Amino acid sequence: MNPSTSDTALLDLRGTPCPINFVRTKLKLEQMSPGSLLEVWLDPGEPIEQVPDSLTMEGYQVETIDDRQGFFSLKVRRPQ
Repeated sequence: MNPSTSDTALLDLRGTPCPINFVRTKLKLEQMSPGSLLEVWLDPGEPIEQVPDSLTMEGYQVETIDDRQGFFSLKVRRPQ
């Protein structure tokens, strides 16, 4: 399966503090269909340090983390 970028939902959480950004990411993933990809925009510092680890511990698959100059793009997949 090779999903196109149009299948990717976007959640812009820049300016959202921890742990609210993790809670919002998890809620969004739970609303998505299994196997879906979610792109989350996170601030540097605590958000990008905490959210990916928390998602991994919850069983989500973090696929990529990209530094986008001023924020990070995290792509996470909901398990099948």
